Amino acid sequence: ETNEQKLFKIASELLHTEKAYVARLNLLDQVFCAKMMEEANKGTFPVDVVKNIFSNITSIHAFHSQFLLPALEKRMGEWASTQRIGDILQKLTPFLKMYAEYVKNFDKAMELLKQWTDRSPQFKAEICGSLTLQHHMLEPVQRVPRYEMLLKDYLKKLPQDDPDRTDAETEVCAFSYQFNNMLLYCVPKFSLGGTKYTVRTRIGIDGMKVLETSNEDYPHTFQVSGKERTLELQASSEQDKAGWIKAFRETIEIFQQKNESFKNALKDVEEVSKAELGKRAPRWIRDNEVTMCMKCKEPFNAITRRRHHCRACGFVVCWKCSDNKVQLEYDNNKVNKVCRDCFCILTGEGVTEGKKKGILEIEAAQITDSSIMCGFLQHSEKGKLWQKVWCVIPEKECLVLYLYGAPQDVKALCTIPLLGYVVEDSPRHTDAPASFRLSQSKSVHNFAAETEELKQRWLKVIRVAVMGEMPARPETNGSGALESSNTEEVNPDDT
Repeated sequence: ETNEQKLFKIASELLHTEKAYVARLNLLDQVFCAKMMEEANKGTFPVDVVKNIFSNITSIHAFHSQFLLPALEKRMGEWASTQRIGDILQKLTPFLKMYAEYVKNFDKAMELLKQWTDRSPQFKAEICGSLTLQHHMLEPVQRVPRYEMLLKDYLKKLPQDDPDRTDAETEVCAFSYQFNNMLLYCVPKFSLGGTKYTVRTRIGIDGMKVLETSNEDYPHTFQVSGKERTLELQASSEQDKAGWIKAFRETIEIFQQKNESFKNALKDVEEVSKAELGKRAPRWIRDNEVTMCMKCKEPFNAITRRRHHCRACGFVVCWKCSDNKVQLEYDNNKVNKVCRDCFCILTGEGVTEGKKKGILEIEAAQITDSSIMCGFLQHSEKGKLWQKVWCVIPEKECLVLYLYGAPQDVKALCTIPLLGYVVEDSPRHTDAPASFRLSQSKSVHNFAAETEELKQRWLKVIRVAVMGEMPARPETNGSGALESSNTEEVNPDDT
């Protein structure tokens, strides 16, 4: 294909999809909305319900059917002499506010639709199946990003000196400014017409935070945290992950520049502050990242002390420490299970001075972020069985090795003051590969890394620490150190 043929194909696709879109708008406006309004005028259900569900769909339909579609049809008919579409789409810019209004009302419309479908048999019969209507009502939400995608593809093929470039670029900018303010989390829905997508969650760019995460069980992950919800997403590769993170951060930056009131929304904090508690969805600590309750420090087990999540701070706690309920603002003031600390903060009840923490009661995440070295190792002491542990040498206590059961545990299993220990590379009487030993008098600790290269990185740091000197941080973290990673996984005990 020549470049001219590619441009023609993009313009043709724009026209083809616009015809299909107008047909669906007609179905929404002239069939669903008109019939329901006719029934509402008979007194079957309130007229305002119909108006609030369909918002400004009549105006959107009128614009596309009476202006944009005829203009595109006329242009494609004279393509041989006028090969451009940017000038037409640029005239769409003033009408984008109609879409902003529709999208803003969408959640309310879906809630009304569900309420009245459950409440009124006549309403349910009139809409001919709420799933069909919901599917069509999603079309305007999905249409604007489709314009932006086609225009970007069009610009890639358009010569730099083409007279249509200025108009095409100005439309793309308008889309980016007005509609890159929300993340839509969609899942595929298969039908006879091909794969379609259902929106599960919307997260506004306002206040959004993006964090890199890493976990040996879930590669290529990153976290997107918004006021409405926190998600952990998994990319297909590290390159894909980097691309997504870059796109998110650029979008957030643009949003902040355009909206001065939001310029302080992005902060390098990972936990919900006390001021935001209950007002912002927390980041959930993953179940496999803790071995003990993050409040009372008691070890979890499968029978008497199972894992639960606090809906306010996202910590993993036992049933005793989550036996409190309170309304949370971010969840439409619904009553949720919270830990006792969050309950005290949110209600003001039972606030007491905290007791002094023991020497081992230092949160792993607290020292991991500023560690010289951290990562998983296998550990065995005094002939005991090997155990996988999360090891940390903090920057502030560079002569101490902390051993945790998991990266988010709030209490260490033990600490090893490294000064004076003897380091033995590849010790005898150990069948584990990539192993080393620390010994001092009767205290003997065997360790094993996943690879020989990883073992040598640990030894390079430890050999300096045992001499009482401050070790330097390796060029790359010894284990591909992970930041605390979490996901909104469903635990049966949380329901």
